[in-house]
Amino acid sequence: MKSIVIGLLVTVLAGCSNSLSIPDADESPKLMPRGATYSDLIRLPLPKGKILVSVYDFRDQTGQYKAQPNSNFSTAVSQGATSLLTMSLLDSRWFIPLEREGLQNLLTERKIIRAAQKKANGNGKNNGADLSSLNSANVMIEGGIIAYDSNIKTGGAGVRYLGIGASGQYRSDQVTVNIRAVDVRSGRILLSVTTSKTIFSHELTSGAFRYIDYKDLLEVEMGYTNNEPVNVAVASAIDSAVIHLIVKGMRLGLWEPLDPKQANSALIQRYTNEKVEVL
Repeated sequence: MKSIVIGLLVTVLAGCSNSLSIPDADESPKLMPRGATYSDLIRLPLPKGKILVSVYDFRDQTGQYKAQPNSNFSTAVSQGATSLLTMSLLDSRWFIPLEREGLQNLLTERKIIRAAQKKANGNGKNNGADLSSLNSANVMIEGGIIAYDSNIKTGGAGVRYLGIGASGQYRSDQVTVNIRAVDVRSGRILLSVTTSKTIFSHELTSGAFRYIDYKDLLEVEMGYTNNEPVNVAVASAIDSAVIHLIVKGMRLGLWEPLDPKQANSALIQRYTNEKVEVL
């Protein structure tokens, strides 16, 4: 009996090692994955004319931290939300973002170019003889990550009989972002959109714990955990906010698509009909 159990144990462990599919350490880099909302973002109709926008800062305003093995000061959300917003604006094909986050570096580089052009033996050929002025924006995009709520929903279930059992549990967090479109000439807030994205995590475990002979203890454990990346969730919330910004602007006549018929497409209507949930 003992040898049979040991043989079964070896077989189970071999099957587990094959099914877990541990990723290789030398896996090649790839483009950052995006959520399902990204498919809607890149399928938006083309605009009649692209809008020059400036994004100075899109900060983490939550003040949330999460515990880490080596530090208690790790933030709960990405501090690179400005870069995520810039990607969404570019991918929508409705906006031309202007560099403002690194504006001081840009101005310093332009000073170096002007200094080289003033000298007769200066090397200013790569930048041309004339250095044009920087473009100015029509609309300024403001906002940030305004909330991160942990453990919105938690739950689990499990069963155990004669030392053999299995259990599962899940947890839902939520991240919320706000985007505002501001008219540069008047300072008037044209649009304000707030979107939320749920971050889902779940864990499944199973195991066995029993004596198979006197002083011989059998213990087997298996587990699986899946955590949705926070940066992907933040990017999805920003993608959704940009789509709603474009759709609301179309409805208010602030901008319009290249083909007027596209204003009534199924994609535009789906976001137009989306309502705020009242709890």
